[in-house]
Amino acid sequence: MSEPQAAPQTEAPLAFDLTLFPEPVLRKKAEPVTRFDAELAAFVEAMFATMIHSGGVGLAAPQVGVKTRVLVVSESGRREDGFALINPTILERSGPTTLYEEGCLSFPGIYAEVPRPDRCKVVAQDLSGNRFEKEYSGFVARIVQHEYDHLEGVLLVDRMSPADKLKNKVALQELVERFQRLQAGPGPGGGLPRRR
Repeated sequence: MSEPQAAPQTEAPLAFDLTLFPEPVLRKKAEPVTRFDAELAAFVEAMFATMIHSGGVGLAAPQVGVKTRVLVVSESGRREDGFALINPTILERSGPTTLYEEGCLSFPGIYAEVPRPDRCKVVAQDLSGNRFEKEYSGFVARIVQHEYDHLEGVLLVDRMSPADKLKNKVALQELVERFQRLQAGPGPGGGLPRRR
């Protein structure tokens, strides 16, 4: 998820290229993490670097082309305020439903008013594989729900009202045409993350 007013922070190196709509990996349900090791920890740190460099406040593994159940969140957009959820499941959503303008790093420059409940209770694992349960509220709950959507193959465009789809029609079509050009052109494919 991206913060509408957030400016990209250019001091951190970009760890991965972002996967943009309509790449097929974004539509696939992510698979559980089974190994909790140094490789997973390094992957999570690279996700944080990508999110921060891109001006985001959350990022899910499918957004860097990896079909695994990992998401990172930082309400402030800073690493020291961030946390990772491995294999999360939303157990419960509660509280008033509010509208908020959401952006998404896989939909650059596109924003839509999305209704979401104010709280969510999540069961997940930490980087060591320890299981925990936690309730999030406010903006953090919104970020968690947005990133969790990515693990389920649900995208910002699916949450848009008809008015927002119309407002963003040209930008969405440009993303589709960009994808079609990349598919037609030379170069390796496969949707794997590309380190810079």
